[in-house]
Amino acid sequence: MGRNANGTWKDYIEITKPGIIFSNLLGTIAGFCIAARSMSASLSLWSLFLWTVVGTIFVIGASAIINNVYDADIDQYMERTKDRPITNGRISKGKALLFSSLLIVIGEVVLFTLVNRTAALVGLAGFVFYAFVYTMSKRVTVVNTEIGCISGATPPIIGYTAITGEFDYIALLLFIFMFAWQPPHFFALAMKRADEYKAVNVPMLPNKVGFQQTKVHILIYTIFAVAASLLLYFFHILGVWYLVVAGILGVIFLYRALQSFKYNEKEKEIAWSTSMFKFSIMYLTLMFAAMMFAPVFQ
Repeated sequence: MGRNANGTWKDYIEITKPGIIFSNLLGTIAGFCIAARSMSASLSLWSLFLWTVVGTIFVIGASAIINNVYDADIDQYMERTKDRPITNGRISKGKALLFSSLLIVIGEVVLFTLVNRTAALVGLAGFVFYAFVYTMSKRVTVVNTEIGCISGATPPIIGYTAITGEFDYIALLLFIFMFAWQPPHFFALAMKRADEYKAVNVPMLPNKVGFQQTKVHILIYTIFAVAASLLLYFFHILGVWYLVVAGILGVIFLYRALQSFKYNEKEKEIAWSTSMFKFSIMYLTLMFAAMMFAPVFQ
């Protein structure tokens, strides 16, 4: 801290967490594509798509900045976050909050005026849960991950409701799938970074119940996520090609989760958690691709 707080434009982009924006945006696009399946391409549809993407980017970026501001004091002690622009003083907290305020206002105005009210409300709910509810809970409760999963499950709903204008059972199925996918992903990361989280007194699951019970939680949520993914076929939303892709990916995801019980030494468990974390990203990316391109149920 204490450096000249005049960050570059790259620093301002970095504090919006572009990686998180990209992965969440895939979910938004997937939700949009599912809802738009029965519609023919038109200029108005592409315009709606563009504004949905723009609004979502701004809303997610705004919430990420607030999270960066709040966590700056502990980020300096963690290897993967110690060089963030707010943490090392390249951007002041005041400027970061001003930037966040600008982004959330623009994002919500775009969603409300150029998309629809429902998408804007879903985006606002995701922003509030991530920027405030999750961020504040992170240091006080071991269920902080599940709380964060609520906001993490909203991007596909923004995309879906951009078309439909309402939250229906398909939106609920997308929400359930996205909610269930996140704990295996973040619990694996928490295992990998267990010592760092312990050092800054963040009550992550591995440090509270141990690696063995964390692996049980990962398996349970993986089963939940795979089952939820198949509902998009069994509720007659996406067709048999989606079922094939989701089924194959689901079997691999479950196998990866079960693999964890072969290891009891910490070093091997951490190596497994790193692999599981990376695979969970690949799984979600491919699942979103299947949602985007698989034919509808016939």
